[in-house]
Amino acid sequence: MSEKEYTSVADVMVRQLHIIDRMAPVQHAIDVMRESNVTSLVVDRRDLADEFGLIVIDDIAREVISEGRSTLRTSVYEIMVKPVLTLPADMNVKYAVRLLVRVGMDRALVVDSERHPLGMATLRDIVYRQQE
Repeated sequence: MSEKEYTSVADVMVRQLHIIDRMAPVQHAIDVMRESNVTSLVVDRRDLADEFGLIVIDDIAREVISEGRSTLRTSVYEIMVKPVLTLPADMNVKYAVRLLVRVGMDRALVVDSERHPLGMATLRDIVYRQQE
């Protein structure tokens, strides 16, 4: 095959990533989400041997707000999901959807062949960008 004949994850991902430090207070994550109008942030890895994490607004509501914990004294690392599910940028979008649905997730970090983050793929964005 000389030409790509499918829609890849890179074709439908959101390229703008918002990355936060694992030691940041949850309140900072809330502030970044509000200012950026997003519902999730990528949690940076400590080094190349580490994995990326993800903090989602649902996690904040469930793990902090509903439990009466302080958003200033709770760190991102305490409630993040790690490792975050990653998808290769060149993966066919139909297989990405199958994987996300199978594992019960609605988003995944898109990475290149060297595991550098490129964007975020969500089921919502994939559906919105579908073309017949």
